[in-house]
Amino acid sequence: MRLIAIIRIVVADCLKEKHKHLLKMSEHNPEMRATAARICRDYLHGVWKHVTPENIVLKRISGGLSNWLYNVQLPEGAIPIRGEPRQVLLRLYGQVHGERALEGLITESVIFTLLSERRLGPKLHGIFPGGRIEEYIPARPLLTKELADPCLSSLIAEKMAQIHKMQVPISKEPTWLWDTMDKWLGTANDILENVEDIDSRHLDNVAFIKTVDLEHEISWFKSLVKQHKHPVVFCHNDMQEGNILLRQNSQKQELVVIDFEYCSYNYQGFDVANHFLEWQYDYTAANYPFFTERSGSGPTKEQKFHRTANRTEREAWLWRCLRKRHPQYGGHNMRECRHCAQTET
Repeated sequence: MRLIAIIRIVVADCLKEKHKHLLKMSEHNPEMRATAARICRDYLHGVWKHVTPENIVLKRISGGLSNWLYNVQLPEGAIPIRGEPRQVLLRLYGQVHGERALEGLITESVIFTLLSERRLGPKLHGIFPGGRIEEYIPARPLLTKELADPCLSSLIAEKMAQIHKMQVPISKEPTWLWDTMDKWLGTANDILENVEDIDSRHLDNVAFIKTVDLEHEISWFKSLVKQHKHPVVFCHNDMQEGNILLRQNSQKQELVVIDFEYCSYNYQGFDVANHFLEWQYDYTAANYPFFTERSGSGPTKEQKFHRTANRTEREAWLWRCLRKRHPQYGGHNMRECRHCAQTET
């Protein structure tokens, strides 16, 4: 997990120059305002049929290479007449290159639609070529420390269990994990072979990564997973605090899960173990390296078994094994972990 966080930082730094084109997507750009107004007129009903580029309220929430998000609101004084929402979230897809990227967008749209229908995610108001219109949720993302809150943790477990029970019309083969590892391995190797292009602040991280045989670690992990028939279910694959929203202005605590781009059929244990790992990493740091490791803040054995009380002992063992960390991280020795894999069945 730490390696992935470091690699993400390096990649983000290398792509910084490519983000300049986002200026044209500003909410103040007349062309952008005209696009937002036209989409809302075409795909929403009621008073939205009369919005114009001049009278809508448009706020850009975020923007990157893959998505631009905008909060679009009805003009001040406009009154909904048929139960239409006063504000929506407009998502515009960014750069899409290649058949696999297009396939990913289609799959993500299908998943979003199903989760919306089951009220596990935001409501879907419309899908159009190049994006979609979603429910705008007055909410805030959870803080890292809140993942350990007993009440919130139970709600997260319920959401995850509901997602795991879903039957989704996509490939049921658990290839996402291995494909993602191979992709990140390729990215890491490309970066390590061109260290002269890397910010000097990253050189210590690069030196550390070079001490790890990443390809060997992936091969070992594959062999570990293949030793048992671990359940494969539909997984979110990225249940970190930023993707879990706490509704505001609600009488009771209510969570909404967002960002389904990594959803796929996967090993059930991975979804749980990955979530537990997120307890220890806070990505809101303003200064380099832009995340903090919260050593010792991972779940206790009691907390893990509270979350996994209805799971089999074999699955629980896999999650315990995945939580044991590499010596460089100050944790469990890999040889001991292999011994566990052979003896703790």
